Amino acid sequence: MQSVGFLREHALLFSWLLRVFDWLVILLTALLSHYITLGIWPPAAPYITAVVLGLALFTAIAPSFNLYRNWRGSAKTQELGTMIGAWAMVFLLLALLTFVTKSNISRAWAISWFAMGLTGLLFGRLLLRSFLSKMRTLGYNQRHIVILGSGNVGQQVAETLSDSEETGFRLNAFFTNDTDLTSVKNLNPQLITGKIKESFDYISNNHVDQVWIAMPISKVKQIQVILKGLAHSTADIRLVPDIFGFQLINQSVSTVAGLPVVNLSLTPMDGANRYIKAFEDKVLAALILLAISPLLAILAIGVKLSSKGPIFYRQERVSWYGKSFYMYKFRSMPVDVEDNSGAVWAKAGEKRATPFGAFLRKTSLDELPQFWNVLKGDMSIVGPRPERPVFVEKFKDEIPGYMQKHKVKAGITGWAQIHGWRGDTDLTKRIEHDLHYIENWSLWLDIKIIFMTIFKGFINKNAY
Repeated sequence: MQSVGFLREHALLFSWLLRVFDWLVILLTALLSHYITLGIWPPAAPYITAVVLGLALFTAIAPSFNLYRNWRGSAKTQELGTMIGAWAMVFLLLALLTFVTKSNISRAWAISWFAMGLTGLLFGRLLLRSFLSKMRTLGYNQRHIVILGSGNVGQQVAETLSDSEETGFRLNAFFTNDTDLTSVKNLNPQLITGKIKESFDYISNNHVDQVWIAMPISKVKQIQVILKGLAHSTADIRLVPDIFGFQLINQSVSTVAGLPVVNLSLTPMDGANRYIKAFEDKVLAALILLAISPLLAILAIGVKLSSKGPIFYRQERVSWYGKSFYMYKFRSMPVDVEDNSGAVWAKAGEKRATPFGAFLRKTSLDELPQFWNVLKGDMSIVGPRPERPVFVEKFKDEIPGYMQKHKVKAGITGWAQIHGWRGDTDLTKRIEHDLHYIENWSLWLDIKIIFMTIFKGFINKNAY
């Protein structure tokens, strides 16, 4: 079988064909939705304008979401989630433009187009993945890999590649100076093994696409020797350092001022992501505040009638990069309740709240004024819950990775909250969920969390 096939030789052409496919899906589903929901042909001018804008927005947004990068080896959910996020962003922008221009567009058509378009785009990606996986399993479009490894990291990389046949990474040889090769040889009886000094001749005399150097960071001198030995090789060379034992956030490799930098812990809110997240927050917060304004008025009256004092309670909290801000809630307790006790962690069975305040806490309705914090830019709709400075100082030394949750803005709801980790629950588990959110952030994940909050985030046994 050929290892270098049409897909590899014509990667740019293939990328443009994929773009054309997406454009056709968007166009055809828009026209089909128009005919199904309205039964009118041809579409009127406002609908044609909306379709053209949709195509233009999708084309402009796609690079920010990196839709057409090489997804070889990436999780299927990551690729599909990215597409969902991009398509959702297109419709958020279209909804805003429609609202501003007061265009007379059928909601039924818009919803139908969104659903049919998303289905078509996702089906296209799944079909493509299935085709590529089949081709790679048959031996086409593969990358022939040689690992120069040491210790657990070398074996872990070898096992991962051997278990991922559909990615097209074919492990041909494993060279190491370690004495125990039992686990590596068990991967594939035909796998070529040997000492690292023997690898240079093998790489020179055989077709090798990529050489993966999988070694602990401490093996710097050995890595230098290997790079010198590979100086005349045309194979791609990758370094897989032994960083699996670290608690990492959005690890990657980049170039800064011409210097290669391994990023071990970064905020995902950088570059285009920062503006995408800000746009999402501003638009959704404005729409939600507009929609719930009658409810806010009713709750404000309830708070005022239930006890003396202001309607809103303002409390200092810590958010992005450890910056403090004042978070708003509907007041649920008497105004002087913490004068003697100071800051107290909320626990089950406490009697500090007023009867109406207890209802607000149990239903999480006391949190609704925080959409104003989102509109101001203090918070996000989705993110780790913010904590008071006194508790931040306490927990940062007690809970592993606690301060890393401040790599994004604090949120009204979050991955931890929809999984029940709120109130007086295990803080370690809560932080694990917060860090999972930061590591895997996407627009689609935000939308998923918002949707799940509606059904399981407001009323919770740990809300008090």
